[in-house]
Amino acid sequence: GGSVKAGKMPEGEKTRQCKQEEEQQQKEEEQEGLIEFYGSYQELFQFFCSNTTIHGAIRLVCSKKNKMKTAFWSVLFFLTFGLMYWQFGILYREYFSYPVNLNLNLNSDRLTFPAVTLCTLNPYRYSAIRRKLDELDQITHQTLLELYDYNMSLARRDWSTLSTQKRSSRSLLHHVQRHPLRRQKRDNLVNLPENSPSVDKNDWKIGFVLCSENNKDCFHQAYSSGVDAVREWYSFHYINILAQMPDAKALDESDFENFIYACRFNEATCDKANYTHFHHPLYGKCYTFNDNSSSLWTSSLPGINNGLSLVVRTEQNDFIPLLSTVTGARVMVHDQNEPAFMDDGGFNVRPGVETSISMRKEMTVRLGGSYSDCTEDGSDVPVQNLYSSRYTEQVCIRSCFQLNMVERCGCAYYFYPLPAGAEYCDYTKHVAWGYCYYKLLAEFKADVLGCFHKCRKPCKMTEYQLSAGYSRWPSAVSEDWVFYMLSQQNKYNITSKRNGVAKVNIFFEEWNYKTNGESPAFTVVTLLSQLGNQWSLWFGSSVLSVMELAELILDFIAITFILAVRWFRSRQQLSPPGPPPNSHDNTAFQDEAPGLSAPHRFTVEAVVTTLPSYNSLEPRGPSRDGEVGHN
Repeated sequence: GGSVKAGKMPEGEKTRQCKQEEEQQQKEEEQEGLIEFYGSYQELFQFFCSNTTIHGAIRLVCSKKNKMKTAFWSVLFFLTFGLMYWQFGILYREYFSYPVNLNLNLNSDRLTFPAVTLCTLNPYRYSAIRRKLDELDQITHQTLLELYDYNMSLARRDWSTLSTQKRSSRSLLHHVQRHPLRRQKRDNLVNLPENSPSVDKNDWKIGFVLCSENNKDCFHQAYSSGVDAVREWYSFHYINILAQMPDAKALDESDFENFIYACRFNEATCDKANYTHFHHPLYGKCYTFNDNSSSLWTSSLPGINNGLSLVVRTEQNDFIPLLSTVTGARVMVHDQNEPAFMDDGGFNVRPGVETSISMRKEMTVRLGGSYSDCTEDGSDVPVQNLYSSRYTEQVCIRSCFQLNMVERCGCAYYFYPLPAGAEYCDYTKHVAWGYCYYKLLAEFKADVLGCFHKCRKPCKMTEYQLSAGYSRWPSAVSEDWVFYMLSQQNKYNITSKRNGVAKVNIFFEEWNYKTNGESPAFTVVTLLSQLGNQWSLWFGSSVLSVMELAELILDFIAITFILAVRWFRSRQQLSPPGPPPNSHDNTAFQDEAPGLSAPHRFTVEAVVTTLPSYNSLEPRGPSRDGEVGHN
């Protein structure tokens, strides 16, 4: 007992030592506070609400003694937060929809004159295929006589001579008989007999039969109009005749002077260097002006006197009346380095009429990438360009059909370019190509082939808006001298003055041209500006306030991580390690038993959960000392 009293520390020195330890602990806490996080979520939240620049957050702390106000401001604060982020969602959705603004610009400059293609509307009887065409006309004459009692020999001058000639080949007749022109009763009259008095000629549909190669599947390509049926049937056999000639598309029988009597541009005479010509199976001989990219025409002024003026012949002579049923010419305005699709964009010029076509140029520039599915040059379109021109949507669609035609039918359609390694369809080599073609055409129109989906619009394209005016030409008082001059200069044999010629004027209506451009309607700068507006509207804060909120989120994550680690460690230390699994060795168990019963393994964890306070170290009274000294 005396030894304990002798070792007792004086009261003043003990108090001074405790204060020094407390100051040292505070210094350590201050030093550790630079890297330590908040002790609890409540402490973190109170600090944030008391010091943030976000409006309304302080109300969550200063009114904590009034639970009703705290609840009200809490609901209001989080409701405002939800509304703000709802607006954020709308802004992000609009941004990722990639909207565009349409920019309309009017430009004034010297305009490059477009390419102009003019066709005769009369397929010519080329000498290389004249004999087969005459044979086809004879078969058609007999067919029309049987179906309609129409004797076509009155319209032809050499039918009697041709019918008595012995044909050198029966192949054409054989193939025509395989695809005959027939009449078929309409759907509501199928069950009536053919000679029924209630069945009139108008109750029949006319068309031709197409069968597969083994004749197991046939269908009737019917038309409501007999004119359309005869023309389509004749055109089908006409294409087969052309396909049998290896150089039919290269037939150089240009007769420019006999079709175009006068050509002037900017009041200067045109010459052969200003046009190219080609043959169209249905529209005859075609001439394209201003298609040479090395020397393009330019219009310095608008008006009829500063454009292209043509006088063309529209009288038919030794053509194919069963293939062409109209008189006049067909004209189309298109951009350079683009093929002339006469059946899509052209229109007819009436004979005996002066047609004045005024143009307005219009350019369209689209944004590519995420803003639209347009293509720059067609290189990213999964369709091979079969035309020797730049990419257009029509070029792609026709190329797509032709490639499918070669793949499915084994041959190429004569109206479109020939792919490498393929040959044109001809029923002397491909017996059932007509059956395959019309089946494929139905799928093409229904977009089963996917051509309309694959072929995208070009990002940059030029169009010409046309408007036409008509007047009689030549007039009644001037037609005599006009036709006389044409007969003297162009050796024009007048048989029908009024239907013999036509005049075409093509010019720019005005000097201005319109450009339709696109620009992004929602950029990153616009998005940040809109987000800042919404943040200021709901909370009246700035970018630094956003950083405060980001700091709050990071601190929250850090505290959660620290608490999770502490909880995991405490659980790991409180759980005593059990015996090794599947171990029955008593020696090992006895060796571990003293370690498990050692007091230092549990007393520290059970007692040192919190440090004792400063007051707990003080003696509680004399009795305490006496007891210790007594012991």
